[in-house]
Amino acid sequence: MPNAIDGLEPAHVWKHFAALARIPRCSKSEQAAAAFVVDAARRMKLEVQQDGAGNVVVRKPAARGREGAPAVCLQGHLDMVCEKNADKKHDFSKDPIDLVRRGNTLMANGTTLGADNGIAVATNLAIMEEASIKHGPLELLFTIDEETGLTGAHHLEPGFVKSGILMNLDSEEEGALYVGCAGGRDTTGTWTVARDPAPARSVALDLAVTGLKGGHSGMEIDKGRGNALKILNRVLIALEGVGARLSRLDGGNKRNAIPREARALVFVPEARVEEAVALVAQWNETVRAELSTVEPDLGVSATKAKARRGSVLKRKAQQQITRTIAALPHGVMKMSADIPGLVETSTNVAVVTTKAKKVSVSTSQRSSVASEINEIAQTVRTIFEMGGADVQQGDGYPGWKPNIDSPILKHAVATYASLYGKEPAVKAIHAGLECGIIGEKYPGIDMVSFGPTLEGVHSPDEKIFVDTVPKFWRFLTTILETVR
Repeated sequence: MPNAIDGLEPAHVWKHFAALARIPRCSKSEQAAAAFVVDAARRMKLEVQQDGAGNVVVRKPAARGREGAPAVCLQGHLDMVCEKNADKKHDFSKDPIDLVRRGNTLMANGTTLGADNGIAVATNLAIMEEASIKHGPLELLFTIDEETGLTGAHHLEPGFVKSGILMNLDSEEEGALYVGCAGGRDTTGTWTVARDPAPARSVALDLAVTGLKGGHSGMEIDKGRGNALKILNRVLIALEGVGARLSRLDGGNKRNAIPREARALVFVPEARVEEAVALVAQWNETVRAELSTVEPDLGVSATKAKARRGSVLKRKAQQQITRTIAALPHGVMKMSADIPGLVETSTNVAVVTTKAKKVSVSTSQRSSVASEINEIAQTVRTIFEMGGADVQQGDGYPGWKPNIDSPILKHAVATYASLYGKEPAVKAIHAGLECGIIGEKYPGIDMVSFGPTLEGVHSPDEKIFVDTVPKFWRFLTTILETVR
C-alpha cells in the first residue's frame, strides 16, 4: 500500500490518506476513524470535542499575528460508501483498502477508494499538524454518516461549530467552487408476499446484469448510464411470456448509487428453457446496443442454477412488483433553467432486496427546488401505492441556496485567480452536501465548497486525480492565510 503514494505531494496529506485506508469506516461504522482523529488531536495537544452523534471538532489556535482573522471551519465527513465488485473478496469491517496507482490516478483494487470524503479528512489532519500555515482561528469538523442520510450534520447542536465561515471540502472538481446543492428524500416500497412451491418440471435459471459503471446518483445521474435493476426488470417481464416464475430479485447496494449489478432467480418450464435462454441472449444484444457508447462492458446472462427446488412469488405479487419497477421513473426529470448544465430534479431506482416474505424497492429523489422534491417524491409514492406496496418516506434533507454575494466566495474566486491566472467556475451541484443542513443549523454562516478532482465515486471505479491535490492544498492554505 505505501508504494501507491510514494512521491505524491503534499506528502503529509497522502500519509494521512493511506492511514485512513487501513481503518474501517463504512457509513454508520465510523467509530474507529473518529477515534483516530481524536487521538491525533490529543497527541498534537489541540482542543477536541465529540458530540453524542459521533461528530468530532478540533480547534486549532490562530498563528501568531493572525489572532484577529475570522474563524474558519474546514469540514468533511468520516464515512465512505463501501462497494465492491461481485468477484472481489473484501470485508469492509476489517480489511484495509488496497491502494493502486494508475498513472495520474489513485484507485482501489476492486472496491471503492474512500476519497469521498477521505481526502477532506486527510487534509484536515495535515492542517492540524502543519505549523507553517499563517492561519486564523480554525475549527476542523469531521461529521459522521453523510452517505446514508447526513445523520451527523442533522445532529449538530448549537455552539458545536463557532466559526462564521465554513469551507466544505467534499466537492469533486478542482477549479470549481460550489455554492449550492440539491436537497433530497428517500422513498421505499415494500410488498408482503405469499409464495407457491416452484412448479413441477421446472428449471431454475440465474439471471444477471453486470458490467455497468454505476456511480453517484446525483453526480452521474445525467450521464445516461444503465440501471441494472431497470434492465433486469425488462428481462423478467419478457420471460413471463415463457412461463418464468420469480423466486427472488436483488440488486443495488446504496440509495445514493446507481445500481451496477442485479440478479434474479427464476423457474422456467423444462420445455421452454432453451427459449428462455435465447430470449435473455436477445435482450443482451438489445440493451448493449442501446447503451453501447456509455456502457461497453454491460452483460445480461442466464445460467442454469444449482437450485432444483424452491419457492416462487405468487403470480399477482410477481406482476405487481415487476410492473411497479417498470413504472418507476429513473434519471433526470428536469434541468435547471437558471444554471446551464445543472440537473434540477432527478430520481434513482436504487436497491431491490428479497426476503422470505418481503420484497423492498428503495429509491431516492433529489432537487434544488424544495417543491419539486415534494412533487417527484409524491409521484414515486403514488406509483408504489398503485402497485400495492406499503410506502415509507424519509424526512429528507434541505438544499443549499446559492449566495452569489457571499464574502468567502468572492475571496475564494480572487485567490484562485491570483494563484492560477484564471477564475474558477462557480457552480451548484446535484448532490446532497452537508452545507444545506449546516446552513439551517447555523443561520448566517458563510459557506463555499471545493476539492480536488474525483471520478466514479460510490463505485469500485472511484479515482482521485493526484495532480489536482497539490493545487487544492495550495488554494486552501492560501485562503486560510489571507482571509479577513
